[in-house]
Amino acid sequence: MDTYSFETGTEAFERDVLQASEKVPVLVDFWAPWCAPCRSLKPVLEKLAAEYGGRFLLAKVNSDEHAQLAAQFGVRGIPNVKAFIDGKLADEFTGALPESGVRAFIDRLIPTPGEKLRRTARALVVQGDFDEAERQLRSALELEPDNQAVRLDLVELLLAKNSQAEADALFASIPERERDERAERLYAVLALWKRGQQLPAAEVLEARLAADPGDLDARLALGERLIADSRYEPALAELLEVVRKDRGARRTSARKLMVDVFGLAENQAELVSKYRKLLAGALY
Repeated sequence: MDTYSFETGTEAFERDVLQASEKVPVLVDFWAPWCAPCRSLKPVLEKLAAEYGGRFLLAKVNSDEHAQLAAQFGVRGIPNVKAFIDGKLADEFTGALPESGVRAFIDRLIPTPGEKLRRTARALVVQGDFDEAERQLRSALELEPDNQAVRLDLVELLLAKNSQAEADALFASIPERERDERAERLYAVLALWKRGQQLPAAEVLEARLAADPGDLDARLALGERLIADSRYEPALAELLEVVRKDRGARRTSARKLMVDVFGLAENQAELVSKYRKLLAGALY
Protein backbone atom coordinates (compact mmCIF):
# COMPACT_ATOMS: atom_id res chain seq x y z
CA MET A 1 0.00 0.00 0.00
CA ASP A 2 1.36 3.41 -1.04
CA THR A 3 1.72 5.98 1.75
CA TYR A 4 -1.12 8.29 0.74
CA SER A 5 -2.81 6.44 -2.16
CA PHE A 6 -3.86 2.79 -2.17
CA GLU A 7 -6.32 0.21 -3.44
CA THR A 8 -8.95 -1.03 -1.03
CA GLY A 9 -12.13 -3.10 -1.11
CA THR A 10 -15.02 -4.54 0.84
CA GLU A 11 -13.07 -6.37 3.55
CA ALA A 12 -10.64 -3.52 4.32
CA PHE A 13 -13.04 -0.60 3.85
CA GLU A 14 -13.81 -0.24 7.54
CA ARG A 15 -10.12 0.01 8.43
CA ASP A 16 -8.80 1.83 5.37
CA VAL A 17 -11.57 4.41 5.08
CA LEU A 18 -13.95 4.73 8.00
CA GLN A 19 -11.40 4.31 10.78
CA ALA A 20 -8.68 6.22 8.93
CA SER A 21 -11.05 9.15 8.40
CA GLU A 22 -11.10 9.71 12.15
CA LYS A 23 -7.62 11.21 11.71
CA VAL A 24 -7.61 12.78 8.22
CA PRO A 25 -10.16 13.08 5.39
CA VAL A 26 -10.24 10.03 3.14
CA LEU A 27 -11.27 10.32 -0.51
CA VAL A 28 -12.65 7.14 -2.06
CA ASP A 29 -12.37 6.91 -5.85
CA PHE A 30 -14.92 4.41 -7.20
CA TRP A 31 -13.65 3.50 -10.69
CA ALA A 32 -13.64 0.69 -13.27
CA PRO A 33 -11.05 -0.40 -15.88
CA TRP A 34 -13.40 0.25 -18.83
CA CYS A 35 -14.21 3.83 -17.71
CA ALA A 36 -12.30 6.45 -19.79
CA PRO A 37 -13.08 9.40 -17.44
CA CYS A 38 -11.79 7.26 -14.56
CA ARG A 39 -8.46 6.91 -16.34
CA SER A 40 -8.13 10.69 -16.68
CA LEU A 41 -9.18 11.44 -13.09
CA LYS A 42 -7.02 8.79 -11.38
CA PRO A 43 -3.60 10.42 -12.04
CA VAL A 44 -4.95 13.81 -10.91
CA LEU A 45 -6.09 12.33 -7.60
CA GLU A 46 -2.81 10.46 -7.12
CA LYS A 47 -0.76 13.56 -7.92
CA LEU A 48 -2.68 15.64 -5.37
CA ALA A 49 -2.49 12.89 -2.74
CA ALA A 50 1.30 12.97 -3.04
CA GLU A 51 1.42 16.77 -3.16
CA TYR A 52 -0.72 17.21 -0.03
CA GLY A 53 1.59 14.83 1.83
CA GLY A 54 -0.86 13.08 4.11
CA ARG A 55 -3.37 15.86 4.73
CA PHE A 56 -5.83 13.51 3.03
CA LEU A 57 -5.70 9.87 1.93
CA LEU A 58 -6.84 8.43 -1.40
CA ALA A 59 -8.52 5.01 -1.37
CA LYS A 60 -9.28 3.47 -4.79
CA VAL A 61 -12.13 0.98 -5.18
CA ASN A 62 -12.67 -1.05 -8.35
CA SER A 63 -16.47 -0.89 -8.52
CA ASP A 64 -16.65 -3.96 -10.78
CA GLU A 65 -14.80 -6.12 -8.27
CA HIS A 66 -16.62 -4.58 -5.29
CA ALA A 67 -20.08 -3.97 -6.74
CA GLN A 68 -21.83 -4.56 -3.41
CA LEU A 69 -19.67 -1.93 -1.71
CA ALA A 70 -20.39 0.54 -4.52
CA ALA A 71 -24.11 -0.15 -4.19
CA GLN A 72 -23.94 0.25 -0.40
CA PHE A 73 -22.63 3.79 -0.83
CA GLY A 74 -25.00 4.74 -3.62
CA VAL A 75 -22.57 4.81 -6.53
CA ARG A 76 -24.69 5.34 -9.65
CA GLY A 77 -22.09 6.68 -12.05
CA ILE A 78 -18.30 6.58 -12.22
CA PRO A 79 -15.88 8.00 -11.52
CA ASN A 80 -17.53 8.81 -8.19
CA VAL A 81 -15.33 10.32 -5.50
CA LYS A 82 -16.71 10.25 -1.97
CA ALA A 83 -15.05 12.05 0.94
CA PHE A 84 -15.25 10.60 4.45
CA ILE A 85 -14.57 12.51 7.67
CA ASP A 86 -14.97 11.04 11.16
CA GLY A 87 -16.30 7.84 9.67
CA LYS A 88 -19.12 9.57 7.78
CA LEU A 89 -19.73 10.65 4.21
CA ALA A 90 -18.99 14.38 4.09
CA ASP A 91 -19.11 15.27 0.38
CA GLU A 92 -18.77 13.78 -3.10
CA PHE A 93 -18.59 14.48 -6.82
CA THR A 94 -19.22 12.45 -9.96
CA GLY A 95 -17.31 12.76 -13.21
CA ALA A 96 -13.77 13.74 -14.14
CA LEU A 97 -13.26 17.24 -12.76
CA PRO A 98 -10.22 19.26 -13.89
CA GLU A 99 -7.33 19.48 -11.44
CA SER A 100 -8.44 22.91 -10.25
CA GLY A 101 -11.90 21.55 -9.41
CA VAL A 102 -10.49 18.55 -7.56
CA ARG A 103 -8.09 20.79 -5.65
CA ALA A 104 -10.95 23.09 -4.60
CA PHE A 105 -12.97 20.05 -3.48
CA ILE A 106 -10.07 18.80 -1.35
CA ASP A 107 -9.35 22.20 0.16
CA ARG A 108 -12.92 22.42 1.46
CA LEU A 109 -12.40 19.15 3.34
CA ILE A 110 -9.00 19.63 4.93
CA PRO A 111 -9.31 21.05 8.44
CA THR A 112 -7.76 24.42 9.19
CA PRO A 113 -5.31 24.73 12.11
CA GLY A 114 -8.19 25.90 14.29
CA GLU A 115 -10.34 22.95 13.25
CA LYS A 116 -7.51 20.55 14.08
CA LEU A 117 -7.36 22.00 17.60
CA ARG A 118 -11.13 21.74 17.81
CA ARG A 119 -11.02 18.04 16.95
CA THR A 120 -8.32 17.51 19.57
CA ALA A 121 -10.52 19.27 22.11
CA ARG A 122 -13.46 17.04 21.27
CA ALA A 123 -11.35 13.95 21.92
CA LEU A 124 -10.17 15.42 25.23
CA VAL A 125 -13.76 16.05 26.31
CA VAL A 126 -14.58 12.39 25.66
CA GLN A 127 -11.59 11.48 27.86
CA GLY A 128 -12.87 13.81 30.58
CA ASP A 129 -9.95 16.26 30.37
CA PHE A 130 -12.02 19.45 30.31
CA ASP A 131 -9.19 21.79 31.30
CA GLU A 132 -6.91 20.77 28.43
CA ALA A 133 -9.88 20.78 26.04
CA GLU A 134 -10.59 24.36 27.09
CA ARG A 135 -6.98 25.35 26.42
CA GLN A 136 -7.14 23.79 22.95
CA LEU A 137 -10.38 25.61 22.12
CA ARG A 138 -9.04 28.95 23.34
CA SER A 139 -5.97 28.47 21.15
CA ALA A 140 -8.23 27.63 18.20
CA LEU A 141 -10.26 30.77 18.80
CA GLU A 142 -7.09 32.87 18.86
CA LEU A 143 -6.14 31.43 15.47
CA GLU A 144 -9.63 31.78 14.01
CA PRO A 145 -11.67 34.44 15.87
CA ASP A 146 -14.56 34.12 13.39
CA ASN A 147 -14.90 30.34 13.72
CA GLN A 148 -18.29 30.19 15.43
CA ALA A 149 -18.22 26.38 15.68
CA VAL A 150 -15.14 26.65 17.91
CA ARG A 151 -16.83 29.41 19.93
CA LEU A 152 -19.93 27.27 20.47
CA ASP A 153 -17.78 24.30 21.51
CA LEU A 154 -16.15 26.53 24.12
CA VAL A 155 -19.52 27.86 25.33
CA GLU A 156 -20.76 24.27 25.69
CA LEU A 157 -17.62 23.26 27.57
CA LEU A 158 -17.84 26.23 29.94
CA LEU A 159 -21.45 25.31 30.70
CA ALA A 160 -20.35 21.75 31.47
CA LYS A 161 -17.78 23.22 33.88
CA ASN A 162 -20.50 25.39 35.50
CA SER A 163 -18.80 28.57 34.29
CA GLN A 164 -22.10 30.02 33.11
CA ALA A 165 -21.19 33.70 33.43
CA GLU A 166 -18.13 33.26 31.23
CA ALA A 167 -20.13 31.15 28.77
CA ASP A 168 -22.79 33.86 28.58
CA ALA A 169 -20.23 36.58 27.86
CA LEU A 170 -18.62 34.45 25.15
CA PHE A 171 -21.97 33.61 23.56
CA ALA A 172 -22.93 37.29 23.41
CA SER A 173 -20.13 37.88 20.89
CA ILE A 174 -21.83 35.64 18.29
CA PRO A 175 -23.87 37.77 15.84
CA GLU A 176 -27.54 36.78 15.75
CA ARG A 177 -27.39 36.19 11.98
CA GLU A 178 -24.76 33.48 12.56
CA ARG A 179 -26.67 31.56 15.24
CA ASP A 180 -27.76 28.13 14.09
CA GLU A 181 -29.98 25.54 15.77
CA ARG A 182 -27.21 24.52 18.15
CA ALA A 183 -26.62 28.16 19.11
CA GLU A 184 -30.32 28.61 19.83
CA ARG A 185 -30.26 25.59 22.14
CA LEU A 186 -27.32 27.03 24.06
CA TYR A 187 -29.08 30.40 24.18
CA ALA A 188 -32.04 28.67 25.87
CA VAL A 189 -29.70 27.13 28.46
CA LEU A 190 -28.16 30.51 29.22
CA ALA A 191 -31.55 32.22 29.36
CA LEU A 192 -32.74 29.74 31.98
CA TRP A 193 -29.51 30.20 33.93
CA LYS A 194 -29.84 34.00 33.93
CA ARG A 195 -33.46 33.78 35.02
CA GLY A 196 -32.47 31.39 37.79
CA GLN A 197 -29.89 33.85 39.13
CA GLN A 198 -32.73 36.16 40.14
CA LEU A 199 -34.17 33.48 42.40
CA PRO A 200 -33.07 32.59 45.96
CA ALA A 201 -30.52 29.82 46.39
CA ALA A 202 -31.85 26.27 46.27
CA GLU A 203 -31.18 25.82 49.99
CA VAL A 204 -33.38 28.81 50.84
CA LEU A 205 -36.26 27.51 48.73
CA GLU A 206 -35.85 24.00 50.16
CA ALA A 207 -36.14 25.49 53.66
CA ARG A 208 -39.36 27.25 52.64
CA LEU A 209 -40.77 23.95 51.39
CA ALA A 210 -39.72 22.14 54.55
CA ALA A 211 -41.70 24.68 56.54
CA ASP A 212 -44.69 24.55 54.17
CA PRO A 213 -44.78 21.64 51.68
CA GLY A 214 -47.90 23.16 50.10
CA ASP A 215 -46.08 26.33 49.02
CA LEU A 216 -46.33 25.78 45.26
CA ASP A 217 -44.71 29.14 44.47
CA ALA A 218 -41.61 28.00 46.36
CA ARG A 219 -41.72 24.60 44.64
CA LEU A 220 -41.98 26.19 41.20
CA ALA A 221 -39.12 28.57 41.99
CA LEU A 222 -37.04 25.66 43.30
CA GLY A 223 -37.58 23.74 40.06
CA GLU A 224 -36.46 26.76 38.06
CA ARG A 225 -33.46 27.31 40.29
CA LEU A 226 -32.41 23.66 39.96
CA ILE A 227 -32.60 23.98 36.16
CA ALA A 228 -30.28 26.98 36.36
CA ASP A 229 -27.89 24.84 38.40
CA SER A 230 -28.09 22.05 35.75
CA ARG A 231 -29.68 19.67 38.28
CA TYR A 232 -32.28 18.38 35.88
CA GLU A 233 -33.64 15.30 37.64
CA PRO A 234 -34.56 17.00 40.94
CA ALA A 235 -35.87 19.97 38.94
CA LEU A 236 -38.23 17.70 37.01
CA ALA A 237 -39.41 16.06 40.23
CA GLU A 238 -40.33 19.43 41.78
CA LEU A 239 -42.01 20.73 38.64
CA LEU A 240 -44.03 17.53 38.26
CA GLU A 241 -45.44 18.07 41.75
CA VAL A 242 -46.57 21.54 40.73
CA VAL A 243 -48.28 20.14 37.62
CA ARG A 244 -50.07 17.55 39.77
CA LYS A 245 -51.23 19.93 42.50
CA ASP A 246 -52.09 23.13 40.62
CA ARG A 247 -54.70 23.82 37.95
CA GLY A 248 -53.81 27.41 37.09
CA ALA A 249 -50.89 29.51 35.86
CA ARG A 250 -48.34 27.66 38.01
CA ARG A 251 -49.23 24.41 36.27
CA THR A 252 -48.74 25.99 32.85
CA SER A 253 -45.37 27.42 33.88
CA ALA A 254 -44.22 24.13 35.38
CA ARG A 255 -45.25 22.18 32.29
CA LYS A 256 -43.38 24.60 30.02
CA LEU A 257 -40.26 24.38 32.16
CA MET A 258 -40.38 20.58 32.06
CA VAL A 259 -40.55 20.69 28.25
CA ASP A 260 -37.54 23.04 28.29
CA VAL A 261 -35.62 20.53 30.39
CA PHE A 262 -36.48 17.72 27.96
CA GLY A 263 -34.60 19.71 25.32
CA LEU A 264 -31.69 20.54 27.59
CA ALA A 265 -31.28 16.95 28.79
CA GLU A 266 -31.71 15.30 25.38
CA ASN A 267 -28.55 13.25 25.97
CA GLN A 268 -30.18 11.71 29.08
CA ALA A 269 -32.69 9.58 27.19
CA GLU A 270 -33.92 7.51 30.15
CA LEU A 271 -34.54 10.57 32.32
CA VAL A 272 -36.42 12.39 29.57
CA SER A 273 -38.51 9.33 28.69
CA LYS A 274 -39.44 8.75 32.34
CA TYR A 275 -40.63 12.28 32.95
CA ARG A 276 -42.36 12.63 29.60
CA LYS A 277 -44.57 9.70 30.62
CA LEU A 278 -45.11 11.10 34.13
CA LEU A 279 -45.99 14.52 32.73
CA ALA A 280 -48.47 13.01 30.28
CA GLY A 281 -50.07 11.06 33.12
CA ALA A 282 -50.34 14.16 35.28
CA LEU A 283 -51.89 16.21 32.47
CA TYR A 284 -54.32 13.62 31.12
